[in-house]
Amino acid sequence: MSSLAKLAEAVRTKRAILFAGAGVSMSIGLPSWAELVDHMKRDLGIPDLVGNWTYQTLAEYYRLQHGSIGPLRSWMDRTWSVSADRVRQSRIHDLIVELDFPIIYTTNYDNNLELAYQLHQKPFVKVANTSDIVNADAGLPQIVKFHGDFDDDESLVIAETDYFKRLAFESPLDIKFKSDAFGRTLLFVGYSMSDLNIRLTLFRLWQTWRDSGRERDRPASFVFTAKADPVQDAVLENWGISVLHQPADDPAESMLLFLSNLKSAVSGTEPEILRVS
Repeated sequence: MSSLAKLAEAVRTKRAILFAGAGVSMSIGLPSWAELVDHMKRDLGIPDLVGNWTYQTLAEYYRLQHGSIGPLRSWMDRTWSVSADRVRQSRIHDLIVELDFPIIYTTNYDNNLELAYQLHQKPFVKVANTSDIVNADAGLPQIVKFHGDFDDDESLVIAETDYFKRLAFESPLDIKFKSDAFGRTLLFVGYSMSDLNIRLTLFRLWQTWRDSGRERDRPASFVFTAKADPVQDAVLENWGISVLHQPADDPAESMLLFLSNLKSAVSGTEPEILRVS
């Protein structure tokens, strides 16, 4: 059985969890991390040619200078929002809803996945903090905001200390993720595999299964990337992660074609002929 067929079977039987990254939001025009860095530099009066920091380090400095992350969160909330029409026109978001994952984890702060479900009139529950975990309706699809939500400043994982705390992998959302992930197939889309946080998550899952002595029972997991990278692919495959690729002219079109092919494999129909507008 091909990797796509194995993934499709897991999706069909509701045994797959989607992990949606920045590429999903960027496909409908949201800013990149580089644009966030440029905004923080301008706001803080830092010359463009000074320093080479990650956005997490700059966000930590921003918090120190402003006393809170609130002003940055407000700017992100305004800037990282698109119209309902734009989400309605996104076939990528349509396909994510149609694939009907029981749980979607996302590191995106925006509410575009939630909006897509609302536009499809499909009930769901959002989980962004401990209270949400307690009150979640087990019968509804869950959208888990793994790095927080604009509706709750305290939930945001954006500055360096936020990430260091998250790397301990011991918060309530981390415990929920470990509980959800073991025994299910994982599909990561919209991520750069140079993202250390995602790589650490994948490594820890592999390490836990390996240390259990029951690695042969581990469900298959998948990472979708637009382009093949022999080095990254070999490392991920050593951790038991199958890497899937879809050649296309740009990352958004690649993701669209991949999700279309997956939907067709799940439903047993011919793939759609799709292009990103």
